[in-house]
Amino acid sequence: MPENCLFKHIRAAIPSPGTSFMWSPDGRTITYGEMIDRSAQYARVLTEMGLQPGDRVAVQAAKSVDVILLYLGVIRAGGVYLPLNDAYTPAEVAYFLGDAEPTILVIDPEAAEIIAPVADTAGVSHVVSLTTGSISIAAAVESASTMFQDVARSSDDLAALLYTSGTTGRSKGAMLTHGNLVSNARALKTTWQFDCNDVLIHALPIFHTHGLFVAINVTLLSGSAMIVLPKFDAEAIADLVSEATCLMGVPTFYTRLLANGGLTRANCADMRLFISGSAPLLAGTHHEFERTTGHAIVERYGMTETNMIASNPYDGERRAGTVGFPLPGVAIRLVAADTGEAVEPGGIGVIEVKGPNVFSGYWRMPDKTRAEFRADGYFVTGDLGEIDQDGYLAIVGRGKDLIISGGLNVYPKEVETVIDTLAGVAESAVIGIPHTDFGEAVVAVVVPEDGARPGGDDLMTALATRLARFKQPKAILFVDSLPRNTMGKIQKNILRDQHSSLFTDEPSS
Repeated sequence: MPENCLFKHIRAAIPSPGTSFMWSPDGRTITYGEMIDRSAQYARVLTEMGLQPGDRVAVQAAKSVDVILLYLGVIRAGGVYLPLNDAYTPAEVAYFLGDAEPTILVIDPEAAEIIAPVADTAGVSHVVSLTTGSISIAAAVESASTMFQDVARSSDDLAALLYTSGTTGRSKGAMLTHGNLVSNARALKTTWQFDCNDVLIHALPIFHTHGLFVAINVTLLSGSAMIVLPKFDAEAIADLVSEATCLMGVPTFYTRLLANGGLTRANCADMRLFISGSAPLLAGTHHEFERTTGHAIVERYGMTETNMIASNPYDGERRAGTVGFPLPGVAIRLVAADTGEAVEPGGIGVIEVKGPNVFSGYWRMPDKTRAEFRADGYFVTGDLGEIDQDGYLAIVGRGKDLIISGGLNVYPKEVETVIDTLAGVAESAVIGIPHTDFGEAVVAVVVPEDGARPGGDDLMTALATRLARFKQPKAILFVDSLPRNTMGKIQKNILRDQHSSLFTDEPSS
């Protein structure tokens, strides 16, 4: 009998129905048996609302135990899960809804007034509140039967649609299959040696592949448990490390934990693993953390389209400044950006990857999909890498001009497009500048229109309603002109060099 690919593997890993799966600081605990029942109720309610296999379910709601159960319900119902950052503005949400055409949108009750009209315009059939409100999915779930036959889904069927912006400014929906998610979770479980005795501190957002698929799916396929924090909280994590074995985070987590001073060798004695990803971890942070806690952070590498690609080893040297080796079943190669030919050992090249973890393509963008894959199936990441003599991969640059701020992707073209529409702005260039807390900070370099004198505060105010907070510049700098090469292309490398010390005490070189 056909089965639901992802949920079949989740079921097979359950230690026992009474084993704890997740709990939150407010005292709510969900066992594996309750997870099965509750996700069945969500799946039943979704199908009764008309959800058909392959239909998209968009979710823009704050992180909670209920959202995690909803995600599992969507998978069991055969739907395609579409997480949206709860910081997105109505204008941003309008694009995602118009492009993905979800059947159902689940939102926080306080967002209903501003998001419902957007969903109505996009033709979304059902807009429901996650918890309270006149139309609440939680109320329907409470009275729903726990009996549900999982909808059959093969490894090639879509499980999720995650949007990732491009340098053109238009967001692209990365289509992730059941097979993508299962293969990656299993590879990470093996690489990081997760088992049913582990307890993960989950402080990541769940609209992102790191918190949604790496953290949750690895936990589920290991039969382990997780403590669900609504957001990163250094003091809470310092209090919880004595009850946990693992923490997954972004570099910002670790710089803030070190600044907080709450982690010591003593209270981290029972911790097994600290993992970092989504942005480069500074070697200095790696070494300071090891001196403070006795633990060497495992840095890994991945992206929305590929899930996780590489990781430093669990056993063996966790080399600072690198992301280690390819995961089981994943192949990595470096090629010259101009010719596509393999680079010589020790050389720098564009990272290309192939394996069961790699997505099936961009939603309704066949031309873009073809452009990003080689004829032999390798996906072109756009990142620049170098492999040392021991086989460790280091990320040395980003060909796609991506900014990673606080572990979240910010694409300059998207921000520039918005800034350039503001009164008094002739043109802009958005760059990432090193920042001790965020890793990189978004900075806008603006050329005013002739005779115009726009104020930085005025532009910031205007952007607050047009861009999610994490995309908004930390600083706006005004210049007479932008540096260009002979072809007229803005030389952002010069701008980055000129302003590299903006957020430090060191003078510019």
